Amino acid sequence: MRELVIDLDAIAANLNRMHQVAPNSKVCGVVKANAYGHGMIPVAKRLAAEGVDYLGVADLDEALELRAAGIATPILAWLHDWAEDFHSGVVANIDLGVSSMSQLDRVCLAADELGLCARIHIKVDTGLGRNGVTLEQLGSLLEAAVAAEAAGQIRVIGIFSHLSCTSREDDLAQIARFEQALAAAAALGIRPELRHLTASDGTLSYPQAHYDMVRVGVALYGLSPYSDHSSQDYGLTPAMTATAKVVQVKEVPAGEGVSYGYLYRTAQQTKLALVPVGYAEGFPRLATGGAEVWVSGQRFKVASRIAMDQFVIDVGDSPVNPGQTVVLFGDPALGYPSADQLAQAAQTINYEIVTRMGGRFERSYISGGHRFTAAEASA
Repeated sequence: MRELVIDLDAIAANLNRMHQVAPNSKVCGVVKANAYGHGMIPVAKRLAAEGVDYLGVADLDEALELRAAGIATPILAWLHDWAEDFHSGVVANIDLGVSSMSQLDRVCLAADELGLCARIHIKVDTGLGRNGVTLEQLGSLLEAAVAAEAAGQIRVIGIFSHLSCTSREDDLAQIARFEQALAAAAALGIRPELRHLTASDGTLSYPQAHYDMVRVGVALYGLSPYSDHSSQDYGLTPAMTATAKVVQVKEVPAGEGVSYGYLYRTAQQTKLALVPVGYAEGFPRLATGGAEVWVSGQRFKVASRIAMDQFVIDVGDSPVNPGQTVVLFGDPALGYPSADQLAQAAQTINYEIVTRMGGRFERSYISGGHRFTAAEASA
């Protein structure tokens, strides 16, 4: 009675669209955080089938899960436990983001003990202030990387960073700092095959910063990285449709209080429809009073309090009956509320909306006009 329908064909089309945006760069499809809530293994398998150049994840556990699923595509993981020993990543041929001397030392130790050469991407903090080596400390790390590469412990595959997308001025300053980092590396003889800086937002905004690879996350799932632009503006198709079934419809008199706190009272005799989705599924409680859902060809406001397991909509005299499908969000081109609209109602961003969807939702997948269960799509 609760389902997340993921359109793998839409994801493939979005990948193709981003290839068009950055035609001279490789594309890293970012599948971290369970592919932004879309299901990491089915999405990664489809991306691999479409010939994606890289897959991007946050941590090694995610990378190893992809390898265990039989995915041979190059994988980059960049967020590591402070005491990570890196043995499993080196064995599985995972590209490792390195943000500090300590991480480089541990990667080299793992490579030595295994008798293998580790693949690394040096992460530079160009102004986002998160993980990454600062420009002031970069020289020492680069020198150590040169020595480790000469010793056969590592191979520097890439140098990368991440934009804050705070303003155009800030982004251009970060691009300039990234150029400084690349120049410092080149001065020491490091010329990585993959220089990469932009995520979805930067890829759509700064063609001069596409370099050798772009990392595409939210755009891959058909969502705009900017609140003032829609997915349609960029030629993207939302891949997730969140649905549920109406489980009860009842008539109530005027003046009836509905759900916790009686934030909503019926203005007249009407029908109330009960939808079995709540904040346990990731449907944000803060969206009470602002979110709309689609049922029976119409939109209805979620005026009463969203609870843990359910919410109620006033459907008036509309032909809404138990068993009918309610669309919480989906592709607005089909008339559904969008993830962007739900995000606005919940005072957040579309990234959070799709990523948080879980709880008792079951995922199913559409590909080639056929529908598959999560297990079938992961096989």
